[in-house]
Parts: sequence; structure tokens; C-alpha cells
Amino acid sequence: MASRRYYSIRTGKNLASSHYDLPVLLRLFKDLVHKFQNDCYFQEAFGYECVDEGSVPGTLGTEIEAQVFKKLKKTNLWPIQRKYEDYSEDDLFDMTELLFDYISKPVDGYFHSWNGCGWHYSTFDAEGGKQSFRNEINEILRDYNQGFELSVDGEILALPESGLEKLIQAPIPTYDPQNIEGRINSAILKFRRHRSSFDDRRDAIRDLADVLEFLRPKLKLVLTKSDESDLFNIANNFGIRHHNEAQKTEYDAAIWFSWIFYYYLATIHAAIRLIEKNEKTSKNL
Repeated sequence: MASRRYYSIRTGKNLASSHYDLPVLLRLFKDLVHKFQNDCYFQEAFGYECVDEGSVPGTLGTEIEAQVFKKLKKTNLWPIQRKYEDYSEDDLFDMTELLFDYISKPVDGYFHSWNGCGWHYSTFDAEGGKQSFRNEINEILRDYNQGFELSVDGEILALPESGLEKLIQAPIPTYDPQNIEGRINSAILKFRRHRSSFDDRRDAIRDLADVLEFLRPKLKLVLTKSDESDLFNIANNFGIRHHNEAQKTEYDAAIWFSWIFYYYLATIHAAIRLIEKNEKTSKNL
């Protein structure tokens, strides 16, 4: 059944439903991992126990804790069911990304009935497993703190600010994949990454400003001179693209960077459509 918000949450009457803290998220995470383990989604990577053969290793071998340390450079994270209560937020997000990389949906196998041993699988669907994991982990991540999600590439990202989700998800008009679409997607990822710094966010805004700079010659044909100038005034004079005494830097970066990022992103969407409309009209003349 698809996830949906029930009555008191949907109508805002359940005051305890807005956002929960790390201890609650950890319990939900442990329960979710346990569910996927029971359904054999980690059997390919982590192996399984057999009453006849003993420990049957998966693709990560027999020393899972050592492999977790090798990949995350952290101790005391495995096994999850015994260690999860001591996870920090970063530990939890690290383990979420790692599990995403190694989960796979069981497809073909056999049921070993002796002493209730269970299913032993030999064929797995990695993409199907990742999709199932994302769907369920995102249902609990969205209500933690200010809201997070696991991306299709397996990265923890902050959710867009309320009301701006459609702007982030909106497809970029195909115009120049290398100089426009690629740079915009990179900027969005840089801005939304978990614990992105102010420097990361400034760089993301600078990337969007560079896209507008690339479009500038054609923007001149669809904007007034004053409108065009205003677009670049923000990036050029407010400590985004330059560093000198003339820059205005006395502002709340957390609020300012968020506003200018979404402003530039929306502007690029509009600018490309205006340019395309102008080019189409010119061809028909």
C-alpha cells in the first residue's frame, strides 16, 4: 500500500507528528532494517546462517564488521541491531547509504525446510532492492528534524524548503546538457547535501550564476537592460562571485543563500523558456 498521511497528521491536528528526534529515528531505522533482513534483502551481501552449512558468506565475506570499517572508517557500527542506539546522526546516515549500496531484492532460490532453516537465494535484483529501500527509508527520513531523503544515487539530501519541492523536481528544459543541465544538477546536489557548508552553498549559487552568464547573450534579446543588470547585481555585489571591500556581506547567510539559490533556479527555468520562445518566433518570421 502506498504511503499516505492519515487524518490527524494530514489536517495538522496531531501536534506530535510534525518532526521527531534522533532516538525515535534510530528505533524506526532498526525496525526497518530488521524487516529487510527478514525478507532476505541483505542475503546476497551479508550471507546467511544454515543449519547444515553453518555461516554462508555473501559478497562482503565473513568479516562484515571489518568491511563496514573499511568503507566508513568507523568502529562500533556493526551489527546494527546491537549498536544502533549509540549511533550519531552521521553514523545513521553513513549506514543508510552503505545499506543502499548492498541491498538487493531476492528473486530465485529454494526453501530449506529442515529445522525451519528458511530461504536460501541465489539470484537477486539490485535495482529492485534499492528502490524498495528508498521508498521505505524516505518515509521515515522526511519527518526527522527538518526533513531528509535518500536520493536515487544513494546520497542523503536535505528536503527542499516547503512549497519549493516542485521547483527542485521540475525537469530542466533541454538546451545545452554540458553547460546548463549538468551544471544545474550539480549545483542542486551541492546545495542539498547533508551538512553542506556555507561555502558549499555559495559555490552552488555561483554555479547557477555562471549558467545565467552563459545564457546572457541570448537573455539580452528577451529582457530589458535593467532587468538583465539586476540579475547579475546580486551575484556580483553580495559576496557570491567576488571578494573585495566593495562587497556587501552583512546579511544572514542561512536565509540569504536559500533565497538567492531558489530565485536563480526559478529564473533559469524561465529564462530558457523565454529564449526558446524567442528563437522559435524568429524562425517562423
